[in-house]
Amino acid sequence: MNAPLIELRRLARHARNARTETGIPRVAMVQGKIPEHALAAVYDPMINLILQGGKTMTVGERTLHYDPATYFVMTVDLPAVGAVHGARDGSPYLAVSLTLDANVIANLLHDVGPDSAALPPSHGRGSAFSVAGVTPEFMDAWVRMLSLMERPSEIAALAPAYEREILFRVLQGPHGGLLRDIATPDSALARLRTAIRWIRENYAKPLRIATLAENVAMSESAFHRHFKAATALSPLQYQKQLRLMRARQLLIADGASVTAAALDVGYESATQFSREYARAFGMAPSKDAARIVRAFRNPAAPSR
Repeated sequence: MNAPLIELRRLARHARNARTETGIPRVAMVQGKIPEHALAAVYDPMINLILQGGKTMTVGERTLHYDPATYFVMTVDLPAVGAVHGARDGSPYLAVSLTLDANVIANLLHDVGPDSAALPPSHGRGSAFSVAGVTPEFMDAWVRMLSLMERPSEIAALAPAYEREILFRVLQGPHGGLLRDIATPDSALARLRTAIRWIRENYAKPLRIATLAENVAMSESAFHRHFKAATALSPLQYQKQLRLMRARQLLIADGASVTAAALDVGYESATQFSREYARAFGMAPSKDAARIVRAFRNPAAPSR
């Protein structure tokens, strides 16, 4: 498996230390040290493959570690905290990702057939994110996909086929059930995605669990159970993470005051906001924002 990995590293060598578009739909790459606050974010559903170094993803009370021997799948929008590190030989962190499109997966399942013998039984149902080991077939598919960066005129014709191949390889593995569920309208995960989309779009509004549960045809108890199993967070914890991450953006990018940021994301009390912010990010909002802005202005300076 070394040859495909070496080739993927070569193909992705021009990635920057932020999301770098490849010109291939839904495929991106990143390289190097990424600011801590940029890794505390709401992540879109994706397949993430590490080519060099390693990464840690923490969602709620669950923490997953992965490296070039494994890949990560997330099938719902999740507020998570990440940390990356370079390889032991000093080489920088390097990774590629494929954002998941439920329609592409649904079309693939239609063509393959959900009960096809080619697809093994799914494992780990309930959680919407997990890590699995790479296979030679999975890596070869990624090489074909990234090779299109050197032949951009072929992207329109071949990228859809290579995307389907990558997804098919995931369907064959322990994450197959996760992909099937997001493309199956009546599955619990597909219904949860509807609820999660509402929370993302309305995070500043009061969260009425009974209404959300009713909208996705679940009892309140079932909704809570499925939501926590999928995201490692309760619905209220999920909303809180969205609010705090958005408030952090307002403080850093817009220079908003603590009170203004708190009110903008739905808090009625700036005191409560500051307390929960410090619990989530390790320091008071104003100090945290000042630390991040200072680090941007002087990257060589200590961050704390």
